[in-house]
Amino acid sequence: MSSDGDLIDCVPSHLQPAFDHPELKGQKPLDPPDRPKGIDSVDEVTHSIQQWTESGESCPNGTIPIRRATEEDILRASKFGRFGRKPRRTVRRDSDGSGHEHAVAFVNGQQFYGAKASMNVWTPQVTNPYEFSLSQLWIISGSFGNDLNTIEAGWQARQLVGYWPAFLFSHLRMHANMIQFGGEIVNSRSSGFHTSTQMGSGHFADEGFTKAAYFRNLQLVDWDNNLIPLSNLRLLADHPNCYNIRQGRNNVWGDYFYYGGPGRNV
Repeated sequence: MSSDGDLIDCVPSHLQPAFDHPELKGQKPLDPPDRPKGIDSVDEVTHSIQQWTESGESCPNGTIPIRRATEEDILRASKFGRFGRKPRRTVRRDSDGSGHEHAVAFVNGQQFYGAKASMNVWTPQVTNPYEFSLSQLWIISGSFGNDLNTIEAGWQARQLVGYWPAFLFSHLRMHANMIQFGGEIVNSRSSGFHTSTQMGSGHFADEGFTKAAYFRNLQLVDWDNNLIPLSNLRLLADHPNCYNIRQGRNNVWGDYFYYGGPGRNV
């Protein structure tokens, strides 16, 4: 049990939720591929910051830690079938019709094999249980329709998360053709106007360091498993009056951007 009351179960790797996928039933987990060259440099943070490990506890080899769901977690979901899942996208990511809104930086038009970035984490206010606010990176292949493949990962403490063997994908088997970093919210317009759900820190990108959320030291993984800097970084803000994004570059942070906002802003 962690100091904040969470119960942690050490689950055998082959019983993790990813193996609920019908194509993974009865299979043994494969060994993970090599990490990109340079990702374990001395500059990386090596200590765990998960609260449940502060007492010296850890899960044995062959198991993974999973927070035990509470009754409150399940009740917050609109129905059991959606528990643990984000609302399904039905249209293109930058379309108003889905209710999903973004402030993101992205690169495309090449072959990508992974991505890496550092980010700061805030506690954005979410208006109702049918909405969310996230900060993550997307590894994308295919088109924004029925054949889209994505792997999406948010804040984590250097732990390998999830299990995605190549055969699960139609387009990501070999490489991605787009990498995206940034924030996403759902605007349900439950009160008839734009949500006040915050993105990032709830502050606009223009407010900068100590106020706005950021991603820094953006890097890509190339065909030879090397971490390399980005080129041709592009920005997208679906509703810049509610959430915006500003990019920059320097010798310490490399490629970086600030992003976010307060939502309904009248």
